[in-house]
Amino acid sequence: QLQLVESGGDLVQPGGSLRLSCAASGFTLRYYSVAWFRQAPGKERSGVGCITTGGITSIYANSVKGRFTISREDAENTAYLQMNVLEPGDTGVYFCAAMPRNYCSSDVSLYEVWGQGTQVTVSL
Repeated sequence: QLQLVESGGDLVQPGGSLRLSCAASGFTLRYYSVAWFRQAPGKERSGVGCITTGGITSIYANSVKGRFTISREDAENTAYLQMNVLEPGDTGVYFCAAMPRNYCSSDVSLYEVWGQGTQVTVSL
């Protein structure tokens, strides 16, 4: 069974940092591009960023550019989302997703494996 499991979500104050993990099982993450999405309360799911196979390319939404970094450790079958200088607007459920392509895409239908999400809350 192909699975992704996110972890690392928490309550953090504005300006703080968190690192989310996305652990794959049942398949080899090395052959998949990995994207992170988030869904804020009452809003649609939106893309945060993506990293291609081999970590060759990573792209980010303008709202997180310069603050968030996606990385991957294929030996551990895991991808990460490092989030710095967090803002209240970053609050939401964060999902990772994987697609068997060597490029990134905003087309969610291409992502074949999804995690269940992890809650990030940025508040005083």
